[in-house]
Amino acid sequence: MGLVVMKFGGSSVADADKIKNVARRVMETRDAGNKVVVVVSAPGDTTDDLITWAEKITADPDEREMDMLLSTGEQMSIALLAMAIKDKGYKAISLTGAQVGILTDKVHNMAKIVHIPTKKIRKELRKGNIVVVAGFQGITEDEDITTLGRGGSDLTAVALASVLKADICEIFTDVQGVYTTDPHIVHEARKLDIISYDEMLEMAGLGAQVMQARSIEVAKKFNIDIHVRSTFSHEKGTIITREVSKMEDVVVRGIASDKNQAKISIIDLPDKPGVAASMFTELASKGINVDMIIQSSAADGRNDISFTVSHKDLLKTLEVMDKIKRELGATEVIHDRNVAKISIVGVGMRSHVGIASKMFSALARAGINIEMISTSEIKISCVIKNVHVEKAVKVIHKAFNLDKKKN
Repeated sequence: MGLVVMKFGGSSVADADKIKNVARRVMETRDAGNKVVVVVSAPGDTTDDLITWAEKITADPDEREMDMLLSTGEQMSIALLAMAIKDKGYKAISLTGAQVGILTDKVHNMAKIVHIPTKKIRKELRKGNIVVVAGFQGITEDEDITTLGRGGSDLTAVALASVLKADICEIFTDVQGVYTTDPHIVHEARKLDIISYDEMLEMAGLGAQVMQARSIEVAKKFNIDIHVRSTFSHEKGTIITREVSKMEDVVVRGIASDKNQAKISIIDLPDKPGVAASMFTELASKGINVDMIIQSSAADGRNDISFTVSHKDLLKTLEVMDKIKRELGATEVIHDRNVAKISIVGVGMRSHVGIASKMFSALARAGINIEMISTSEIKISCVIKNVHVEKAVKVIHKAFNLDKKKN
């Protein structure tokens, strides 16, 4: 008898019929002779609705109380799913993150898991129960409820699979698996049979919405295989697993795009040691995550620095940069929120040449200007105008023949 962790997202439990469908999927896995732990998100748009309620009460909701509020969405899902399973004659029990004992740090809205005891879940599994756990939430040592950030149910599922030593962690969603790019943009986008942790981590961090990046980090650390598949189909999805040598045969695995980007440039900075350090230290102290960075070559002892941040951090970033401009004697700070990041990802880049030139040539032929470039071993990212994103994805997808099966 194996142990399977199954996670269902909000779209999978959006209404009563969908919850009953999830119950059937869970019971099928149980009937196959497995012990089953299920992790569920809040139904449909419940989390967004709760946020809207809070914003109608106050423009600056208290973070502790927001966690108290948002955690109720998952409680709805676990209770209703457990009811649906029991209605069919199976044994089931619903548990909140606190009841499981998912211990987190004290950072509200973006908590990190510190420890998960397995005693409670194993006890219920021995009783023959299907254990239904609320995703996205935990509890501090002071017994305050915390949430794990957007997509946190993925993290709950992978973390539980790790501590329970599950045979597989299945992530059910409203798509068939992980695709070479967004199929809404490129109709020829192809579902991948397999993708490495590093590739998926890059894809998730670059804007692909299939899985939360932190959950992939945990899966890689503890070598947990993840099967991303559709709630509404029994077809095999995409396996996220450790890298093997044959993966390098595929040069580019996929394309990700992110319109949630803003570009900031500080002009005419003094070219001397410590300037960049002081600027980015100040940004970090305000909790601002800086992505791509470029610095122009110095002229007359002055240079320019440009970088990108997410839209949500733009106003805060501009406040910090106005202060830095005065302190460092720069000429001006300019910004552009009408940009986007487009990236290609593949472990095969390590052993193949000419990848960057092929990407840049494809964009040039399409008349798309590149404003910034960033690279790593398995990724190349470009900042372009956001109006060109769909066109850019299409031409790059075609340039690398990603519609043809290679994996």
